[in-house]
Amino acid sequence: MPIQQVLLNQRVPVKIWTTDIDEPSSVQLANIASMPFIYHHVAVMPDVHLGIGATIGSVIATHKAIIPAAVGVDLGCGMVAAKLSITANDLDEKALKNVFAQITRDVPVGRAQHADDRILVEAAKPFEAGLKSLTDRHPELLKAFGKFSKWTNQMGTLGSGNHFIEVCLDESNQVWVMLHSGSRGIGNAIAAYFISLARKDMERWMIQLPDRDLAYIPEGTEYFNDYVEAVHWAQEYAMQNRQSMLDLVLAALSRHLPPFVVTTEVVNCHHNYIAKEHHYGEDVWVTRKGAIRARIGDIGIVPGSMGARSYIVVGKGNPESFCSSAHGAGRRMSRTAAEKYFTETDLATQTEGVICRKDKGVLDEIPGAYKDIDQVMANQNDLTEILHSLKQVVCVKG
Repeated sequence: MPIQQVLLNQRVPVKIWTTDIDEPSSVQLANIASMPFIYHHVAVMPDVHLGIGATIGSVIATHKAIIPAAVGVDLGCGMVAAKLSITANDLDEKALKNVFAQITRDVPVGRAQHADDRILVEAAKPFEAGLKSLTDRHPELLKAFGKFSKWTNQMGTLGSGNHFIEVCLDESNQVWVMLHSGSRGIGNAIAAYFISLARKDMERWMIQLPDRDLAYIPEGTEYFNDYVEAVHWAQEYAMQNRQSMLDLVLAALSRHLPPFVVTTEVVNCHHNYIAKEHHYGEDVWVTRKGAIRARIGDIGIVPGSMGARSYIVVGKGNPESFCSSAHGAGRRMSRTAAEKYFTETDLATQTEGVICRKDKGVLDEIPGAYKDIDQVMANQNDLTEILHSLKQVVCVKG
């Protein structure tokens, strides 16, 4: 389905792949589009909803500047998925309950991290030199890390919020493993540090902004290259974090399921990141705030909620979306509103058939708090083609 709305009367237009968008999100998008360095237009995916700094589900191309708060604090957040050689016939309820318990034991979730004697040393080691170089130039970062100073212990950990680990079945009843996570506390600290620097610069230069979260770092200024380096470090850390968790999950499965192998190339993609790309004749910085890259042939993952289907997709390379796609279902209700509106009985009903937590602690992640993933996919059929449809049988939430 092509673009369904276009917001005008800004410096550049805002092209939106849905009519399901609230007024606060529209205002936020208009503010973004008014900034002087926004390039060509702002593309908005069908999972759009209000964010901090920038609307989640937005793709923002910028010329010679980056907005750190638009990139966000979970730098490199994204998905990984792998198809296995076993099928639904190799699963039973007892085995799946054992798998749920084993994953919960082996992969720290929420604020938990690996104990000192369980650090994934080989996975973390390649990141030491880059981080030391960055902190040598920005010693204040060491203070910002605070309780996250043990970044090595967080390699291979899930985090909280909407992060999850799932065992799924596809349309042919093949088993898949899929998970969602990012750069953990270290990425958060890096992002917060540079957001603060950008805001201070705006004050020092007396630049008036429509929203303080749109504070930006121009190319050629003191911190620009360091910010780009730090974000790329965090994005690589996030990618390795997902791969490390995938390895832990596959090992957990091997203890309770028949022997298996990974039968397809692992899909590991960001949906919260920056990249230098070429669009409409120019090299620009592209911020995908809750969006995946979907060039022709790019394989991506678009997850639903913990009770809905998820999709493995291939990009169609639509230039109007800056070759991008939705990154998931997108929230239709805030966490606080979901906790007030729904009950644990609702959660049990909406996650029927899925082995997962069904208590008050995950009520904010109830499927009813999210948009209809199938409508999201229908709205973006000019951006991606569906390769596989996945339905979870196990879900471990952060």
